[in-house]
Amino acid sequence: MMTRETINADKAPAAVGPYCHAVKTGNLVFTSGQLGLDPKEGTLPEGVEAQADQALTNLNEVLKASGLSLDHVIKTTVFLNDINDFAAINAIYEKRFGDNKPARSCVEAGALPKGALFEIEAIAVAE
Repeated sequence: MMTRETINADKAPAAVGPYCHAVKTGNLVFTSGQLGLDPKEGTLPEGVEAQADQALTNLNEVLKASGLSLDHVIKTTVFLNDINDFAAINAIYEKRFGDNKPARSCVEAGALPKGALFEIEAIAVAE
């Protein structure tokens, strides 16, 4: 029988809808999309780079609550408000993931929750 554990991270912003931060099943963790919301203030910083950096911090906090880190990520999906921001977020993305370059899809969403410019979801695997 498949086990399913709901993950909610104290150090990540609260979900903006009826969902949890992540679900763990077996050795896989599937995260919900993380915006660049400041977890204390609930506000978005100015600019796509600042939002991407904060969203990756939030994602890492969700993974920590699952006992993992960005090093365990095998796949991400990035949602951009404007696909022209693709090059701008690549440097931040590469810095945060380092040598662990997960598979990635990137799509223009046109509109994201809270007027965000960047959102990321991930699949991670425990070793």
